[in-house]
Amino acid sequence: MDRGTERDAPPSPGAGNGTAEHAAAGRIPLAVVVVDRDGLVSHWSTGARRLFGAAKEEAIGRSALDLLPVSGALPEEDEVAPHGQYASFDGLGPDLESSLDGRLSYPAAGRARLTVEAGEDRVDVLWWAYPLIGPGRERLLVLAADAGGLRPDSAGRGAEGAAFERIAPGFALHTDFPGADELARRLPEILPSMSVGEGARIVAQILELGYPVLEFSQNDRVPVTPDWGVPRRAEREARRERAARAMAEGRPVPQDVLDEAEDLEYTAVRERLEFLNEVSGRIGTSLDLAKTIVEVSKAVVPRFTDVAGTYLREQVVAGEEFSEGVPDTTTMWHRVALEHTDEPGRWDDVVPVGEAMPFPAHTPFFQCMTSGEPVLVPRISEPMGHAIASQFEKRDIRPLITGRSMLVVPLKARNVVLGFMILLRHPERVEFNDMDRVTGAELAARAGLVLDNARMYTYQESVAETLQDSMLPHIPPRMAGCDIATRYLPGTLLGRVGGDWFDSVKLPGARTALVVGDVMGHGLNSAAMMGQLRTAVQTMAALDLPPAQLLRNLDDLAQRLGDTYLATCLYAVYDPIASELHLANAGHIPPVLVRARDGGSELLDLPTGAPIGVGGVPFEAVRVPVEPGDRLVMCTDGLVEVRGEDIGVGLATLCESAAHPAASMDDACDTIIRALNTCGGRKDDVALLMTRLNGIEPDDVAEWRLPLDPAQVGRARAVVREQLHDWGLARLADPAELMVSELVTNAVRHSHSRPVDLRLVRGDTLLCEVDDDDHDLPTLLNTGPVDEAGRGLRVVSTLAREWGTSRTKAGKTVWFELTLPRR
Repeated sequence: MDRGTERDAPPSPGAGNGTAEHAAAGRIPLAVVVVDRDGLVSHWSTGARRLFGAAKEEAIGRSALDLLPVSGALPEEDEVAPHGQYASFDGLGPDLESSLDGRLSYPAAGRARLTVEAGEDRVDVLWWAYPLIGPGRERLLVLAADAGGLRPDSAGRGAEGAAFERIAPGFALHTDFPGADELARRLPEILPSMSVGEGARIVAQILELGYPVLEFSQNDRVPVTPDWGVPRRAEREARRERAARAMAEGRPVPQDVLDEAEDLEYTAVRERLEFLNEVSGRIGTSLDLAKTIVEVSKAVVPRFTDVAGTYLREQVVAGEEFSEGVPDTTTMWHRVALEHTDEPGRWDDVVPVGEAMPFPAHTPFFQCMTSGEPVLVPRISEPMGHAIASQFEKRDIRPLITGRSMLVVPLKARNVVLGFMILLRHPERVEFNDMDRVTGAELAARAGLVLDNARMYTYQESVAETLQDSMLPHIPPRMAGCDIATRYLPGTLLGRVGGDWFDSVKLPGARTALVVGDVMGHGLNSAAMMGQLRTAVQTMAALDLPPAQLLRNLDDLAQRLGDTYLATCLYAVYDPIASELHLANAGHIPPVLVRARDGGSELLDLPTGAPIGVGGVPFEAVRVPVEPGDRLVMCTDGLVEVRGEDIGVGLATLCESAAHPAASMDDACDTIIRALNTCGGRKDDVALLMTRLNGIEPDDVAEWRLPLDPAQVGRARAVVREQLHDWGLARLADPAELMVSELVTNAVRHSHSRPVDLRLVRGDTLLCEVDDDDHDLPTLLNTGPVDEAGRGLRVVSTLAREWGTSRTKAGKTVWFELTLPRR
């Protein structure tokens, strides 16, 4: 026999092992060659003659090395190979030359390219080689096939097709496939005519060494079997009858009669590959999960099926992780797409998209989702239609499904069932068969991979956004003497997590530290570095370090963390009482100051400095006077930098848009974003921080200097009560007086030489600060019934809206805030 064919066997629960899931569909002609102990050809089939071009009479007894593909350099496209010259191509095992020399000790398979005659297109050959042992002279069995007929464009053998690139010869246990006994029983039909004993010996060795398969992809292995649907004897008899009729009529036997079966074998596989190749090109064009679902559904209607319903796990739709265990009857499945060729609206009310339901154990859907195998129902009978319809409350779907052919295929990825597709054909259309089952399984495998990619991207994007949100601060819209508005835009590139951040820190003296930074690069490492630097800035800002010193310390920290990342940082301290900005820059783009008096804007001229992490570079700070109503705009370079454009263009646009009048701070931020984000060229993430510098009027600030005398505690209570009455805040006098008494008592007790400073600031809250020259920060202690110390801060913690301590150059500041009463 010189051709191998395939027959699909009905699937059985549990059949397959994940690598070979289906009995095959599609038969291909095989060349069968046997090589003896001396390396000479002892059997040369008709298929070998057609494939390799040598007649049986001239092949028998010749060296196999002269007739079969052997190793060598692959000829270039413009070279013309002489008759009989072969080149190895993507071999899967040892080269065939070694095999022909008798050195093969295990089965090998590969692909070769050959030119039969000069000037002709080369033929792509798939081959399998089996070493034979035993008393006979046979030492090597070679099976080969022309892969050209399996291409979508088989009319031109020389062209490479995308589907062909996924075909390779291989081996598998025949027990991996449903119908394994049938495969083993038909195997002798591939082999040359020989005695029963010799045939049995060779068949046993083939089954032990590995059954020949075609690997169409990692998801589909097709066994090369000797029959597909028609008994081989009946096929031979039919061909003999046609040939006999031709001869009886005095006509020569047409070549198409001889090759008809072979052509049909190629056509079945080729059409299947053409369809799968087409579907592969239509799905997966986007990483958007919803769009991918629609693509998968539309790809199979109407060419492969008339109705396609797609169901996904609830967690897949929600973008959540889920257990990788087998689904059960409680698993909820969402109907995410329904495509059909019926009249519009016929399915919409009965099985609407978006519905979620579990599936009972007796349904073919449950069998598919738990076994991970396709389920084929040639025709849905009345009883099965009734059983399926019973789960749809108040809706009778029997008219839609009864009498139709149904194929349920799992959508799997990484051996996990994500969902399944229900495919239905009209009653007048040919039923789904075993070949369709394999085609549907391969389709579902590709669709499952695409859906899983989209799902994982959606999930990772959600994780990235959650991580980014957790690292970015939630800045209050109002701080002492200023209003703040922020915007963060993630980058449009994959791996949206970036290293941009902004922050604000409350400082002593009603001041506010404003920070914008940008870690160079993207990804989780950049985000982690950003988190470390942001935490460090907050910590050092709480120590009230001057801006230049803070950047110096931050640069030293970055050096200790490693030299992998660099970052830019702009640090500004706003003093609303002195109406002044104190700024330092570490390689960042300059801020924009919008003047309230005339609406003009300018880029502040700051010493640029080197990025954080460079090391050994000094940082300088400048002081800039401001007026109430001025606005400070700080951002990262992702907002103003566009690929292919000078950054000066973006900075000019930033200045212009920042000066545009706006009803609110949020509107002003949106105006800047719209002006700089319309070109579509932005890939980097963006951090924007805008601050309106309202200032604090002198009448809203009261300060006193108290000598280091315990008697000054009473004076402090009196001046605070009097000032609050003057401000119309008499309702706050009692708690404020009590807490000031505690703080001033502690300051007088622990100060060394400098007088104690007391300050009240009226703004959105009432702020009280007490300064002394002691550097030890007080801590909140647990106190017992007889303890005499430690109760002061307990009182402050109970009565204050917020309180805290911080170090200063001269010592420390202890402060508290009270909420202003409603007017």
